[in-house]
Amino acid sequence: MKVLIIGGAGYIGSHVVREFLDEGHEVTVFDNLSSGLRENLFPDARFVHGDIMDYTSLVRSAQGFDAFIHLAAFKAAGESMLHPEKYSVNNINGTVNIINAASECGIKSIVFSSSAAVYGEPRYVPIDEKHPTNPENYYGFTKLEIENVLGWYDRLRGIHFASLRYFNAAGYDVKGRIKGRELNPANLIPVIMEASCGIRKTLQIFGNDYDTPDGTCIRDYIHVSDLAGAHVKALDYIGAHKKSLTVNLGTGNGFSVLQVLETARRISGRPIPFQIVSRRAGDPAKLTASAGLAKEILGWQARYSDMDTIIRTSWDIYRN
Repeated sequence: MKVLIIGGAGYIGSHVVREFLDEGHEVTVFDNLSSGLRENLFPDARFVHGDIMDYTSLVRSAQGFDAFIHLAAFKAAGESMLHPEKYSVNNINGTVNIINAASECGIKSIVFSSSAAVYGEPRYVPIDEKHPTNPENYYGFTKLEIENVLGWYDRLRGIHFASLRYFNAAGYDVKGRIKGRELNPANLIPVIMEASCGIRKTLQIFGNDYDTPDGTCIRDYIHVSDLAGAHVKALDYIGAHKKSLTVNLGTGNGFSVLQVLETARRISGRPIPFQIVSRRAGDPAKLTASAGLAKEILGWQARYSDMDTIIRTSWDIYRN
């Protein structure tokens, strides 16, 4: 299958590209390299340097493909609360350009990287796909709005989509083929890695007074290689069944910030200094996934998402 992976030079995108290549697909990466890296590109995938805000270029580049994989979004929840304009333009307007390009070019399959942020403060955990959606940050709002737009294009244009609601992606390629570190990361594990090797002076922990056993937030971490495999299975599903789907991608297990930190200290052998600072707006105390639907529908389950593997594959990249 000919697949255009939009945002395929980024952290998650490069792992998704590698998975599609490993499965024998013909892959082209479309990326503006604002956060993606040339070192994350593979010689067996074609590369187009383009921007989703340039609709003409996007349509020109989209000709002749069977499917889009859409990973081109800003994703820092805290930043989205400070700069909603930035997230409106790139995440919402940019995705509308992608969907319109698919419509214009006759592409009937889109795999979209959504987020557990669409749920907001959980009413129960683990969170399943029937849980009410009520985002607590603007990033989550943009993802939910995109899901709504995709739903309408399914009804009106027959464009089938898989909306994959990621929980917390982490780790690096288990075979060590992807080396590019994230630029200006905001997620916990790469920030811990930067603190462990001196890129940052200290790790900031946003609040230690949550209603959790150690007072710090609990999150469901999924290894990025597991995440990448789900994209291939999702595309296979919507292609075979001509039917859209929305599924969670997580493990059902939660780790607190302090638990992740202690695992990183043990594996890296570094002290990793930290300081407690104020809570961030829009951070729920606990988020864990029910991933039963992904297993049932896609035959997918996490294989590499134990915390030791996540930290070890991350440390293999950062320690050098």
